[in-house]
Order: sequence, then structure tokens, then C-alpha cells
Amino acid sequence: MTPAPTPPTPRTSHTSRTSPTSHTSPTPPTQPIEPIQPTTPTQPAPHPHTVTPLRVLHAEWFKLRSLRSSRITAATAVALVVGVALLMGGTYESGGGDSDIDPVVMVLQGTLLSQICLAVLGILVTAGEYATGSIRSTLTAVPARLPVLWAKAAVFTATAFTASLTAALVSYPAAQFLLADTDKAGPLWDDGVPAALVGSSAGVTLVALVALGLGALLRSVPGALGAFIGGVVVVPEILGALPYEVTEQAVRYFPTQAAYALGSSTPLPGAASPGAALAALLLWAGGTLALAGVLLRRRDV
Repeated sequence: MTPAPTPPTPRTSHTSRTSPTSHTSPTPPTQPIEPIQPTTPTQPAPHPHTVTPLRVLHAEWFKLRSLRSSRITAATAVALVVGVALLMGGTYESGGGDSDIDPVVMVLQGTLLSQICLAVLGILVTAGEYATGSIRSTLTAVPARLPVLWAKAAVFTATAFTASLTAALVSYPAAQFLLADTDKAGPLWDDGVPAALVGSSAGVTLVALVALGLGALLRSVPGALGAFIGGVVVVPEILGALPYEVTEQAVRYFPTQAAYALGSSTPLPGAASPGAALAALLLWAGGTLALAGVLLRRRDV
């Protein structure tokens, strides 16, 4: 028998595995290295809470107007001037013992009382912070210290002068309404009257500014008040009673006497001239504040 033919062996198809061809990427051209330029230091932006004179001034104004005692004291000073003016206008009679007194001086007799009120307010502005201990926070926020004193003085001066001038401008026309048929009748625009009203307000303000300086010097409300009453109010009266011409001349330039000379529409006998009186008051107030500033820088809180 013929053997069966062997089937042909199928030819296996082999896929050729070729290794991936490695392609070298082209090298980028070398960039030139620029030299590092030195940087100029920039100024830091101002801090939003930097201490500035305007901010210190605003802080002192906020403290002054936020205290109830400040508002009551200032209102009392104005009310006393107006009340005494109405009393003087309603009780005056022509030909009496007061016929030779200056009309502005007569109407503004209440400034002697308002002067005490504003002096107390000035002492509270400075010495009051030492009494409560809040001065530590104030001087921590303003390490330079002196701007605090100048801001207090500026804010208080503006407040005291505004209150005094308001009281004078209200008192004089109100009193003149009651004095219409007397020998003291005179309009607000009469010769010398506007200057006397402004001068009286300036005098009261500068005397109160001396009290503020005493408060900064002594750092005690009772001590500063005693020094003001004794040194500014009582001592000139004692010296004026002495039978010596030199003391009589010197007393004219004490704060209360100088302020009295500024509030008259006619020259007062035995008083300093308005220019000399104003200069003396400026020296008293400026000297007291300058000494307080020196001690504020040198002493601990």
C-alpha cells in the first residue's frame, strides 16, 4: 500500500521585532546669560496706623468731646457768663454807683466764674489722665510724648476760646436788651466793643491754658487746682494789697489781672495796656507749657 502523503507543515509567519530606533533631538542654541542687575531698594509703603500730628490731634479731640464732664464744664462756663450778664442788665439803674464802669466789663462779670470752670477743665485734660492711668496708653501710642502735650493744648485752646467767645457774643446783646433805657446802652458794633469781647475771650482762654500747663507739671488734679487758685488767683490779690509801688506794677501782668485788662472797651485806670497784657499772658501760658514739655521728656510716666 502506498503510504498516505504527509500533510505539508504550515509555514509560521514570524513578525519581525525591530528595536525602536533612537533619534537624538537637536540641541537648542545656547542663549546668552544676561548679567544680574542690582536692584534698587524700594521705599516701604506707609503703614496705615503711622503716628502723625494730625492723628494725635484727632485722638485728643475725640477724648475731650467724648467725656461727659468736659461737655458739662464747658456748658456751665457759658451758662454762668450769660446768667450773670442778664442779672447785671436787669438790676442796673442809671446814675448808681456803677455808672463809671465800662459796659463790657460790667456785662461780662461772669467771666470771673467761667474762668474757674475752664481752668478745671484744662487741669482735667492733662492731670486727669494721670489720675486714671490712661496716660500710659497715650504715651505708649505716641512715644515722642511732646506731640501729645501740644495736641492737648491746641484742642483745649480751640474749645475754650470758642466757648468763651460764644458766651460773650450771646451775653452782650442779651444784656443790652435790658439796658436799652440806661446810660450803658450801646450796640454790639459800638467802638471798642468787638475788640473787648474778643480780648476777654482770649484772656480767659490763656489763663485756662496756664491751668492746663500746671496739670501737666504737677500730674495731680487737686495739686494743680490748688496751685492755680493759690498762685494765679490769691497771690496777686495779696501782692496788690502791699503798699509798694513795685508790687503794684508787677501785679498788673499776672494772668488774671492781664486778662481783665483785655476785656474793656475803654482803657482801664491802673491796668496794663491791651498789648502788654496780651504779651504777658502769652509768656505765662507759653512758659508753663514749655516747662511741662521739658519735664514730660525727662520724667517717667
